[in-house]
Order: sequence, then structure tokens, then C-alpha cells
Amino acid sequence: MKKVLFIGLVLLLAMATGVYAADFPKRNITSVVVWGAGGGTDTCNRIIAAEMQQFLGVNINVINKTGGVAGSVGMMYGFSRPHDGYTLTGLSESNVTAGVQGGWDKNFNVWDVFIVGGSPDIISVTPDTPYKTLKDLIEAAKKNPGSIKAAASGAGSIHHLNLLAVENGSGADFNFIPYKGSAPSQNAAMAGEVSVVVTSLAEQQQLLRGGKLRALAMLIPQSFEVEGLGTIPSSFDSYPGLSKYLPISQAIGFAVPADVPKERKAVLVDAFNKAMATDKVKSWAKENYYLLSGKTGAESRKVFDALQSNFAWTLWELKAAKVNPDKLGIPKP
Repeated sequence: MKKVLFIGLVLLLAMATGVYAADFPKRNITSVVVWGAGGGTDTCNRIIAAEMQQFLGVNINVINKTGGVAGSVGMMYGFSRPHDGYTLTGLSESNVTAGVQGGWDKNFNVWDVFIVGGSPDIISVTPDTPYKTLKDLIEAAKKNPGSIKAAASGAGSIHHLNLLAVENGSGADFNFIPYKGSAPSQNAAMAGEVSVVVTSLAEQQQLLRGGKLRALAMLIPQSFEVEGLGTIPSSFDSYPGLSKYLPISQAIGFAVPADVPKERKAVLVDAFNKAMATDKVKSWAKENYYLLSGKTGAESRKVFDALQSNFAWTLWELKAAKVNPDKLGIPKP
């Protein structure tokens, strides 16, 4: 009798689970982007949302909730909504610093992230410098430590971490000048305030084509073909030791709270995978110099755990963090 009851309970649970998944979604989904309209994260989320909704049978309405520290206002709003799969939170790798900067009181692992991709970082110089190759620049920075000014957005940003990785992997020593974002750091290079700038290829492409900046190397293992510029070599070609520290890549996409029912997450994962395979997403990525990822679940968790450790502890060591990463349970990289 007990065996029959047990089997009955298992069957009922299986049936209930199936209904739970088949019943989702029944209404429109909201995607809350934590960064401003028109930016990389916003554009990326609008592209993937438009494709996913075809497979979900409902609309995904994208809104923006900006402000706070490292996107904390949008993150808190998204996390405060019912954990039922009807709210997505559009974010990027930069959000992992919200905790140590005092805007978020949780470890980032409370999220399950769907990574669309990101544009790889590139190291460039102003055209009036004598550096024609990455080796020219690195050897000059090694010969006269601290003499070459370099911008890479703010302290602890992904671009700053990439600059630090170049230093650690090559032995170069730059004079880092922080700016409030990629655009200001690129403007500083064009104004002659700095000689070197590290931002993403998507952000630099127009300046490179216009001759405002000169590309030296990609900060990823692969070279990159750019229309009108030819092939930009990988920094690894000249300095294989960089493989110990790079790549540190953008990870843009959206997240849901980790405790959203797994059956509903499975529905979202299926729609996400199908959307990532569409021609529209692939052509958008190619035109805007994005490398597509498509990672979800354990794979994306591994990516964001590493990003959080790297970003958080770098900020702490730079004395730019308000909260000790230990208090949030963030391990050292």
C-alpha cells in the first residue's frame, strides 16, 4: 500500500510540474534594464527580447531603471518582483561590483544569468605617438615605468582590469588615469590627455575608422577582422604570458533570481537558445563587433563568479570598495 501511495505521489508531482511549465508564460514579461536607454546593455536586451518573444508567445516589454551604485537601483527593483519568471533584469559584468561598493547587500550568485555576449577589449594609442605595434608600446612602458599615460574607464572597471592584465602579463608599467566611463576616456585620448586607451572594439570602431585612434592589439586570444581596418592582431601573439591573465571579457545579458522555479527557467532557456540562433541576432552581433556567448546555468554562473571575484578584490585592493568582499562571501580570485 505504501509503495502504491509513493508511486501515486510521484506521478502527481510529475503532472503538476508539467502543468507548471506548460502554463508559463500566460502574460507579458517585463525586462528591467539597469543601465540607460541606447547603451550597450539596453540595445543587447532589446534585440534578444524581440527574438525571444516569438518563441514564448507573449511580449517582453523592456524598461529602464537606472541609478544607484553599479546599477543597484535596477537590480533591487528586479529582485524585489515576484520570483516567478515574469521579470527579467538586464545587466552586464559591471553589476558584480554593486555589493562591494555598498549598493547591494548580496553575493551576485543570487542571480541566474543568460549571457548574450560582449564586445572584446582593444588597446589603442593616439595617432601622434611613435608606437606602431603593441611591442613598441610595451617596451617603451618597460623602459620608462609610469611615463606613459593610459585611460581605461574608472578604477575597477572591466577596461581597467584589462589594462592591469596587460601590465601583469607583459611587465609594462603605465600611469593609469581613471575617467567616468568609456566615452570620457576615449575623449581624453583624442584630446591628448593620455596616449593609450583600453575600451571595447564596439566603442572604439568609429574612432579607429576615422583615424582618431590607432589600434594595436585585441585583448583576446584571437585576431579580429574589422571592415576598413583589416586584421587587428591578438596581444597574445607578441606576449604569450598574457594568457595567464586574459581574456577578461564583457558579459552582457539578463538574469532571473536563482530561485525562480526550474521549470519556468527551462522555458526561458529554450526561448533564449532559439533566439540566439536567429539570423537577426547573429547579424546584429557581426555588425556591432560582439562575440556571442549563449551561456546559461552552471556555465554562466562560472563566468560571473570569476568576474565578481576579480572585480571585487581588485577594487578592495585599490581601496575603492566600501565593503570587504569577505563579508559577501566572495572568494579571492
